[in-house]
Amino acid sequence: MFGGNVKLDKALLERVKKYAEAAGYSSVDEFIAHAIEKELTKLDEAKGGGTESDPAVLERLRGLGYIE
Repeated sequence: MFGGNVKLDKALLERVKKYAEAAGYSSVDEFIAHAIEKELTKLDEAKGGGTESDPAVLERLRGLGYIE
């Protein structure tokens, strides 16, 4: 599902597994993709869309290690 690898802390991964199963997701990947999509939608709505070119969002994603 992912275009690359995502590294998660072992404790976080265990929490994700637990909640993905409890929520009825078919996989951890599906749960993570849905969680990211929800967060990106919130960011899009807060900024009025077009966040892909917003310098503040890009800087935050760089700081979090999602983009270089």
